[in-house]
Amino acid sequence: MEALDTKRKALKINLDERIYGSFAEIGAGQEVARNFFTAGAASGTIAKTMSAYDMAFSNAIYGKEEGGRYVSRSRVLKMLEHEYPLLEERLVEKKYENKTFFAFADTVTTLNYNKDNDPHGWLGIQFQLIPRGPSNTILFHVRLLDTDSGLQQQVLGALGVNLIYAAYYYSGNYQEMIESLVDNLQVHSVEIDLIQVEGPDFPQINNRLLNLYLIAKGYSHSVVFTPDGYIHQAKDYLYKKDIILFRIKANHTINPIFEKEDEIVRYIQQVEGISHHNLDTLFEITLDDTKDKSGHEADLMSLVEKIDELTLNGKVVFISQYARHHNLVGHISRFKPRMVRILISARKLAYIFNASNYEDHYLNELLNYISHLFNKEVRLYVFSEKSKENELLSLDTIPVGPESKPLFDFLVQNNYLKELLISKELQ
Repeated sequence: MEALDTKRKALKINLDERIYGSFAEIGAGQEVARNFFTAGAASGTIAKTMSAYDMAFSNAIYGKEEGGRYVSRSRVLKMLEHEYPLLEERLVEKKYENKTFFAFADTVTTLNYNKDNDPHGWLGIQFQLIPRGPSNTILFHVRLLDTDSGLQQQVLGALGVNLIYAAYYYSGNYQEMIESLVDNLQVHSVEIDLIQVEGPDFPQINNRLLNLYLIAKGYSHSVVFTPDGYIHQAKDYLYKKDIILFRIKANHTINPIFEKEDEIVRYIQQVEGISHHNLDTLFEITLDDTKDKSGHEADLMSLVEKIDELTLNGKVVFISQYARHHNLVGHISRFKPRMVRILISARKLAYIFNASNYEDHYLNELLNYISHLFNKEVRLYVFSEKSKENELLSLDTIPVGPESKPLFDFLVQNNYLKELLISKELQ
């Protein structure tokens, strides 16, 4: 892969006689178009730039957003769907016959003056790979992590250039395409937590695989796949939900007890007094469980097959990069769910409370683990499972050493740990 900085990427595009299109940017200034203007030879690439900041103008051009969210997937798609046809409609003279058109769009909110908002945005491109050919679309969602709005604007500008460059120069290799999106950016400046690629020039593209690759490369931390084939940002999907989480291994068969999902859910609903209207049951798989954590395609494809199997059976699948429960809970808590209930085996809980699994400071490490695992939203439901010695372990029979027994009893007595009381023949 070529190692070009943002300015050189923009210049290479400007000098490429094939590539020609428009820019529509809302929310953080015309940061992407600015890179092409300052690189030089911008007339070779730019047909139009615009920025409909005022909502009245934006609505008049692209229509209203029924959900009221203007930094959204819906908005960036409406922008592309409006801008791209204008290129084919208006640029019909002979001098354009060898051009491959593109429309770039972004809708972004950067850090406000009080620094109390959530800076994020959607970026997309609709583009041709051959003159007068069909169009393709790439769009992705970013979280801007710098604590300065000026730095976030610079990041946005680089992301836009990277996207256009990737669309034209890396379209034949999805790994290079994704990796190039963060070229010339600091590791902790941006998170790309969803990507979608569509079009006739990408007949074999698998968007589930692309989103798993984002997690494997550390650009994202989680994603949600639903039975309708849709891919969701975890934050949007889990926000203010009541969640029951079934943790399963990527390369293992599902624990037989989870086959009684309906019975388990009904039991927890009765205990918690929650309605099914706000309840979501998720099957969570940790990407860290896979054989090759670097994002090897064959390994990720086996996980895609597992996801396909689960979603075809009506399951919602949550993929994360967190093997340990307390790290997973910390991640989910960022999304402000109303309630989180996690299924855990008595054998796994016994492992957590086993002093031999920690280094020198057992109690300190255990306290740190427990303090990050439990908060006001989180409870664990413990189901019985046989130990390595073939003994049936339950919440009542887990071996706990004298040092940690008071902590264990506290968690049980205050309902942070609850026994899952379902059909005994399953256990």
